[in-house]
Amino acid sequence: MRKVGVRLVPFLMALYFVNYLDRTNLGIAKASISEDLQLSATMFGFAAGIFFIGYVLVEVPSNLALHRIGARRWLARIAVSWGIIVVAIGFAPNAATLLVLRFLLGVAEAGLFPGVIFYLSRWFPAAYRARVVAMFMLATPIAAAVGTPLAAWLIHVGDDMFGAGWQFMMICCGVPAVVLGVVCWFYLTDRPTDAHWLTGEERRWLVEVMAAEENEVTERFGFSLRRALGSPPVWALAVVYFGIAYGLYALAFFLPSIISGFQQSFGLTLSILQVGMITAIPYACAAIGMYVWSRHADRTAEHVWHVGIPVLIGGLTIPVALYLDGPVPVMIAVTVVAVGVFAAIPSFWALPSRFLTGVAAAGAIALINSLGNLGGFAAPYVTGALVDLTGSERAGMWAVGAVMVLSATVMVALRATPAGDRRPQGSLGPNPPVSLGSEDTREGNHADRNHD
Repeated sequence: MRKVGVRLVPFLMALYFVNYLDRTNLGIAKASISEDLQLSATMFGFAAGIFFIGYVLVEVPSNLALHRIGARRWLARIAVSWGIIVVAIGFAPNAATLLVLRFLLGVAEAGLFPGVIFYLSRWFPAAYRARVVAMFMLATPIAAAVGTPLAAWLIHVGDDMFGAGWQFMMICCGVPAVVLGVVCWFYLTDRPTDAHWLTGEERRWLVEVMAAEENEVTERFGFSLRRALGSPPVWALAVVYFGIAYGLYALAFFLPSIISGFQQSFGLTLSILQVGMITAIPYACAAIGMYVWSRHADRTAEHVWHVGIPVLIGGLTIPVALYLDGPVPVMIAVTVVAVGVFAAIPSFWALPSRFLTGVAAAGAIALINSLGNLGGFAAPYVTGALVDLTGSERAGMWAVGAVMVLSATVMVALRATPAGDRRPQGSLGPNPPVSLGSEDTREGNHADRNHD
């Protein structure tokens, strides 16, 4: 498993690092791009959020295509196409072109994240998944911690050299995606049976373990694609992920502007480079918290409360940040929110593969991610609209907190039964993650209690 992790995870992290930076770098360029293209706060929020409309429309078909064509080819296609579009954004002459390109960026990127989650579920047994997803998703806080200052520096360099800072930054961020897409075609391996970089014995062991897990899940649940897409647990998890994504992208798009507002609130003047460096602090802490929390989740074989608790803490904390007196207390509160959001995500994505396999897992994971990521559209748009309406960031942050608390409440309502989230000693297969009152889930939990 260490060899599989070393082979796959660093490359997938690099791919997602560039992906996250390319979808959120609009936030660090907010001031200059709004001035150049004459965007109001509402219009900027719409430009940030329209990405997710294209993303949602294509997400499920994209993941089904990945299942059919193979991760190597499909992830390569995704990376090359989104890189080209990001470069094109650097040449956007007006707001209308920006909106069209942001929509197309969502279409191009659709399928990357759920595709990787599904891909990892084909390589790592259930006991490893939360920590592996956490390692992969370390790319997100690292992209925010390292990529945000990098994007700010590129804007600064572009302004000095060409008088077009945000355009230069977009072009520089798009090119690496194209390069990684080409590398992906030759580097990734679609399935364990093709892993010639493992020894014959290692390959056989991994194939047998993954097959045993898949057979057990199939026998116990037997979700077809159609049944999975209409399953109450799948839709309930989408509601939970909506709240997580709402908090994630509210931070991504508006944290730089909140920090820039320290000048008005506290008389603290900051350059765009300083804003980028300060923005990195919460994400650096989130990276550590996410990895430690996910290892604890795998060690205890419990994932439901490992989602609900950090999301609840983050939701209760985020509106408080705007009422604190001083930049340091504000940043401490924001850091708590960031840790809460990111700590929940790996455990969340360990849940679907506990009752889904094959094409049903591919489609359902994409559906959860696409519907959940409507929060990525709603967060910047609603937050921007509330800023225009009230003239303050506070109403928007209260909305973020309320949505996250609702998400945590739904997650707790879906809590595992006493035996439902724990794997019996020696079992290769997962147990039902949630209790929704459906006949199949109740029967599965009853069988688990008898087995225990």
